[in-house]
Amino acid sequence: MTTTENHVGSDFARLSHRISAAGLMARRPGYYAVRTAVVAGLFAAGWVAFALLGNSWWQLGVAVFQAFLFGQIALLSHDLAHKQVFRRRRPTEAAGMLAGNLGVGMSYGWWMDKHTRHHANPNHEELDPDVDPDILVWSKDQARASRGVARFIGRYQAFLFFPLLTLEGLNLHWSGIRAVRKPGLRHRKTEAALLAAHHVLYFGALFTVLSPGMALLFFAVHQGLWGVYMGSIFAPNHKGMPTLTGPAQLDFLRKQVLTSRNVRGGLVTDVALGGLNYQIEHHLFPSMPSPHLRRAQPIVQAYCAELGVPYLQTSLAESYRQALTHLHEAGAPLRNRS
Repeated sequence: MTTTENHVGSDFARLSHRISAAGLMARRPGYYAVRTAVVAGLFAAGWVAFALLGNSWWQLGVAVFQAFLFGQIALLSHDLAHKQVFRRRRPTEAAGMLAGNLGVGMSYGWWMDKHTRHHANPNHEELDPDVDPDILVWSKDQARASRGVARFIGRYQAFLFFPLLTLEGLNLHWSGIRAVRKPGLRHRKTEAALLAAHHVLYFGALFTVLSPGMALLFFAVHQGLWGVYMGSIFAPNHKGMPTLTGPAQLDFLRKQVLTSRNVRGGLVTDVALGGLNYQIEHHLFPSMPSPHLRRAQPIVQAYCAELGVPYLQTSLAESYRQALTHLHEAGAPLRNRS
């Protein structure tokens, strides 16, 4: 520990000093310019291919390709929401709404509010909206208190998890529509207009180029796979990690590290998961540009070892196994009552 660090108060402050000294909080405008250009170019190329192919079964390949691109655009919107790209709010919001609302039909403002609350209290059963027991239950206490759909699905939720993800894309669309229908959303009219434009252009393209049956099949494959992709990006991060209840008992560093899981992998994993495979580092430093997360990982892991704070990193397959095992165990009270 350096002399400077000795004068810094909390455990997180000392870690933050090391990260800042390594230059890992610096903006990466060149990286994001190239990444945005590549994603936008591939997205446009996919729709050009869609127009050229016409009413063909090959369109299902385009649907798969665009499901991946929708996920990549959503990941860019995620980085924008965390101010990894721009410092100022106005360009951040403008780019976020173009990517989220117009690009993939997901309300940027609604998602940003929800995700901010998640970051403030990850895996907290009363405060984290990502562990609300609306469809799935995340603890045995939630299972005992569940009603309605969650009570029915909770019995076998581990087996139903991935099939349910095929509906996640529709859920994101519908959540955005509900958000713009209610007062309180910042830039509500702009978001509503962009969402409407997305859906008009999307369904207009499908039913102009394809027959009704093929259009519906394209929609099912595209939206279903996008939902699975989105769920597969976020499921390894916190699912199966400890959940919290009641008043805060952990400091910031431990709250973020103990409820998060990293996923090992190389360049392909980094691209597919948008850097969120470094979930611990991302939760500790949300505004850190995603290409810096890989460099921050050994610094954070070594620091946690110094403090004796458990730091979990697994393979992608193991992360899913842990998440599904946790879901199955959480639903045990419901199975025991049947």
